[in-house]
Amino acid sequence: MTVADPALPARVRIHEVGARDGLQNEKTAVPIAVKAEFIRRLAAAGLDTVEATSFVHPKWVPQLADAEELFPLVRDLPVRLPVLVPNERGLDRALALGAREIAVFASATESFAKANLNRTVDEALALFAPTVTRAIEAGLKVRGYLSMCFGDPWEGAVPVDQVVRVTKALAEMGCDELSLGDTIGVATPGHVQALLTALNEAGVPTSRIAVHFHDTYGQALSNTLAALRHGVTTVDASAGGLGGCPYAKSATGNLATEDLVWMLDGLGIETGVDLAALTATSGWMAEQLGRPSPSRTVRALSHKE
Repeated sequence: MTVADPALPARVRIHEVGARDGLQNEKTAVPIAVKAEFIRRLAAAGLDTVEATSFVHPKWVPQLADAEELFPLVRDLPVRLPVLVPNERGLDRALALGAREIAVFASATESFAKANLNRTVDEALALFAPTVTRAIEAGLKVRGYLSMCFGDPWEGAVPVDQVVRVTKALAEMGCDELSLGDTIGVATPGHVQALLTALNEAGVPTSRIAVHFHDTYGQALSNTLAALRHGVTTVDASAGGLGGCPYAKSATGNLATEDLVWMLDGLGIETGVDLAALTATSGWMAEQLGRPSPSRTVRALSHKE
């Protein structure tokens, strides 16, 4: 039953991260043909943004070592296919294959910047700056990911002003979109509202903000709803709830795209996503991985069938 809420956005764009953020944490190798088919099925289900892969060094994320082979198999799909790049070398690889959108990955905390990038927060920002500048000059869209926006496994709660400082730096660098990550899933709705309000007060408009929640404590949907009430219209999610973070062991799966679409459909919010097709895709991918999907909606709808 659809019951619309006029206080919420009429449409939400889902930034699907399952093929990149979801698969990068798998323990066993996923064949290239399966990855390419996964991306094709996600696009066919109506997701207009599907993050395809990452051009990081294979040593750091071995699951995505096949980026050069994978991207040509999907780059002609009629959807947005952003790729993650860690530096100018990664940008060179992405440009050579015709990528049209990239993302860089920063941290709001020193501990995670050290664990993930082996740099301080400011050193990492300095590393990204020329990458972002070159990408913009080449006509690419650039997204800035920011991890540990609400809590850090080493440092605990992360001060709002600390997150605002790094987010502003990414915005001033030229990132078109800023994705706020609750990497270990500890955020609650009041904290989400406080951070979004502080960013607005610091000059970062809601229109440039996306949210990326993990469901460690079952709060991903409630936090998403808080962000929607604030006016956010871009939400990251992972088909079937795949993913975690290889550098933060307490990070469990991302918000499942199916669970998000179920809520948005019920609120009368347009996404363009066919929930039945998406559920079938995640069920298929779960079979490829040899385990059930953690998505509650996938389990519920599959059980009905």
